[in-house]
Amino acid sequence: MGSYIVGGIVLVIVIMVIIYLVKSKKNGKSSCGGSCMSCPMGDGCRRCGRK
Repeated sequence: MGSYIVGGIVLVIVIMVIIYLVKSKKNGKSSCGGSCMSCPMGDGCRRCGRK
């Protein structure tokens, strides 16, 4: 029974994180920190324009 409770709590947390990420994406926010020089993906980043 305890594993169901813990599983339910984890599931609720995962759903809340997904909802937060979807809302952030719709509002134009990004998970990018904005430091393109230190980013390994900086060369292909649309935000930095270094494509």
